[in-house]
Amino acid sequence: QVQLVESGGGLVQAGGSLRLSCSASGRTFSGSAMGWFRQAPGKEREFVAIRSWGGTTTYYADAVKGRFTISRDNAKNTVYLQMNSLKPEDTAVYYCTYRPGNRVGPDPAPTDYWGQGTQVTVSS
Repeated sequence: QVQLVESGGGLVQAGGSLRLSCSASGRTFSGSAMGWFRQAPGKEREFVAIRSWGGTTTYYADAVKGRFTISRDNAKNTVYLQMNSLKPEDTAVYYCTYRPGNRVGPDPAPTDYWGQGTQVTVSS
């Protein structure tokens, strides 16, 4: 099993910034992709960003391109999400995902691991 712990969520005004972190522990595998999804109240969980193990492949949802940046530190099994120019519509619970096999597509799979989520609230 892989355990994921997110941190860094909170309340911020529109236009502000937050940095989320997610650390993986347990039976971690080298060569695994890591990324972020989010779920707003009453909505489906949606893809935000993903980064491959070596960092050669990175994808962002159109809604966050140019504002969010995903990075990772493989030595620490940690992925980060720097969120700038936040908007009220970014308000959601943000979930970290860990993907053995280095999958970087936007669709979840049964083999993915998930964190418990961290709340991000952007006030207008």
